[in-house]
Amino acid sequence: MDIKARLVVEGFLSGLHSSPLKGFSQEFADYRQYMPGDELKRVDWKVYGRSDRFYIKEYQEETNLRAYILLDKSGSMAYGKKISKLEYAKYLAASLAYMLVRQKDSVGIATFDRRIEKIIPPSARRTNLMMILQAIEHANAGGETNLHDVLFQLAHKIKRRGLVIVLSDMLDVPDDVLKALRSFRYRKHEVIVFQILDNDEVNFPFEESAIFTDLESNSEMVVTPGLMRVRYQKRFGEFLELIHRNLLESHIDHTVLYTATPYDKALFAYLQKRARLL
Repeated sequence: MDIKARLVVEGFLSGLHSSPLKGFSQEFADYRQYMPGDELKRVDWKVYGRSDRFYIKEYQEETNLRAYILLDKSGSMAYGKKISKLEYAKYLAASLAYMLVRQKDSVGIATFDRRIEKIIPPSARRTNLMMILQAIEHANAGGETNLHDVLFQLAHKIKRRGLVIVLSDMLDVPDDVLKALRSFRYRKHEVIVFQILDNDEVNFPFEESAIFTDLESNSEMVVTPGLMRVRYQKRFGEFLELIHRNLLESHIDHTVLYTATPYDKALFAYLQKRARLL
């Protein structure tokens, strides 16, 4: 995962005409409590003498941007031919985490299906990046979708304002999902949603009658594609339009990605969002 993320990011950056990386000052910004893995030389011993507690000095370069990657690993994310939606999302999450740390930004992650599975708080430390990549590596598809409840829980858990990056196929009740995403905006977070889909979900290219199985509930349905293709495409198009329109009205960035889409498109969208925040 580390090698893949590095190759994606380095290849992307080498293709830019000018580097998006900017210089960072060493101006003092804030204190935070010491955590295992921090270098002892960064402990402020004067503060320790006054409080009998270990605190670390943070500088502007370490607090430039605080990002939270929310990775959906519900059952529907397992769909895909050459690569599943979850595999695509995992490589994208790893690439975004690698780029954020490279830019001296703090990044954390939460993986979830019908409930939150793993949370790693944001940090710009390399050790934290390794923990994030391990969490991504071990994220396997399973469980039903429960975007509404999970996103509300995460909105309450994420206390400090930052950039929330959602990686999900968004296949849930639209009104409930939109309401949950707006809860991040109410708490003054900036939000970018990468909706990850497989082309077949949009185009419905199937020809022969077959049994379709729900990846989350295992329920089955006999389908004759030719009889429902036009209606399906229309309904799915309306679903995407509803999501896109409502997110933009809520000042939430929305980018649809397919499992065949180069990662550059997502990384450009992230950089454009980051540039607007600085």
